[in-house]
Amino acid sequence: MKRLLALTAALSLIGSPAAAQAPCLSQSEAESIALVTLPAIIRDAGRICAALPATSLLRRTSGPFLAKYDAEADRAWPAARQAITKLSDPSVELLLMSDYARPMLTSLFAPQITGRLQSRDCPTLDRLVTLLEPLPARNTAGIVVATLQYIKAEHARGAMRDAPDLPICAAQASR
Repeated sequence: MKRLLALTAALSLIGSPAAAQAPCLSQSEAESIALVTLPAIIRDAGRICAALPATSLLRRTSGPFLAKYDAEADRAWPAARQAITKLSDPSVELLLMSDYARPMLTSLFAPQITGRLQSRDCPTLDRLVTLLEPLPARNTAGIVVATLQYIKAEHARGAMRDAPDLPICAAQASR
């Protein structure tokens, strides 16, 4: 059970003192985790933002937008599984090979992100999703990771308080 909690903490990208000592994730590794979790996060946000118009992109439960994220999540799962193993004990890798691991992990992770949403956030979130919609899912994951790296750097320089300790490596000057 202790290892499962450690895995959940690593997935949530909200570090604890123990997670801070773990190796950091590269941009590619962090993006693979983002890609795997984005479909569940988007769907859960749509559920929370039920007051938005039914035509809202965020409220859709299927269609080309979500299909694009689902397909990328499927492709990213092997890399995400390796990234999660990197942050946790190697014995976790066997647990991650189960067909139940991915749905369980995404069902634990999505509410940690969407649980912070307030109804007043929904119009802004819907606008963001609408602006990101034409981009490939990989670009959206890259934006998420770059934003998390920025938050981490700002926190490290003392410019931001109450930022999570994220196990993402510092942004590279060039790719």
